[in-house]
Amino acid sequence: MGIVFCSEPELHQPAMIVGWPGIGNIGVLTVDNLRQQVEAEELGEIEPWDYFYPNKVIIRDGVLHDLEFPTSKFYYKKLADRDLLLFIGEEQPSGRGRMYAEGGKAYEMANQVLDVAEKFGCRRIYTSGAAVALTHHSLRSRVWSVATERRLLSEMKSYTNAFLMSEVEGRQNIGNITGLNGLLIGVAKKRGFEGVCLMGEIPDYLSRVPFPYPKASQSVLEVLAAILGISVDMTAFDDMIDQMEDLIANVLRQFPREIRERVEQRKQEAQPEVITEEDEEWIKEHIDDFFQGGGGDKA
Repeated sequence: MGIVFCSEPELHQPAMIVGWPGIGNIGVLTVDNLRQQVEAEELGEIEPWDYFYPNKVIIRDGVLHDLEFPTSKFYYKKLADRDLLLFIGEEQPSGRGRMYAEGGKAYEMANQVLDVAEKFGCRRIYTSGAAVALTHHSLRSRVWSVATERRLLSEMKSYTNAFLMSEVEGRQNIGNITGLNGLLIGVAKKRGFEGVCLMGEIPDYLSRVPFPYPKASQSVLEVLAAILGISVDMTAFDDMIDQMEDLIANVLRQFPREIRERVEQRKQEAQPEVITEEDEEWIKEHIDDFFQGGGGDKA
């Protein structure tokens, strides 16, 4: 088990941006789009053998040729004002059929990512993921932030459309971040790195639907671009958002009438600054009942 490098460039205090799959694939979409836009080069990868089962067996001419595993790759880019390290994991190491990382393997992988950050002189780590919120899909996704140090909070608040998680959750400043996108900045703090997690809002009623939510990824990338001082082209996200409209409309048509009405009310209201526990529990209960029951009043 280890990290295999295909290049070892000289980088000057690069920022590292990390993305793993999760709700709406927000983190992966964000980091992969950034990778494409800056034309980052491959740096290396974490060997998969001790973390994942193979995705498929590759057979050629009737002979087993190879096993294909989820990839966990590093990329780099030397820019005019700063250098970047990017990490994209296709899957989180997990057990018992769960989506999110857990246990010793997750902790090991987090440390391997940070070993690469340390090797190249990185001081700050950014992760990205989803913030499940009482919002509407027609509204712009806000970006919630959590930092490893209090002094970073004022910086995060200075960016357009960025909010502190503690400001919008309304839960006595207590919250949690599921999976490796949260675990990594926790391990980063322990190892002396600065860490920030940026989470794009996804409506709660879409959080159980198995397709990406590019509107949130677009918002996270906008904040990252401001942090990094780079220009980004949002055309790809605009196209994806347009393509998702029909899918989202189809999902809403399948919801019971009571949920649809509750969801549509959000378009007429200002985006809530505080998510109440009562509203959150109501929608969660009814959405969970719908998905577990396989249907409802679709009139």
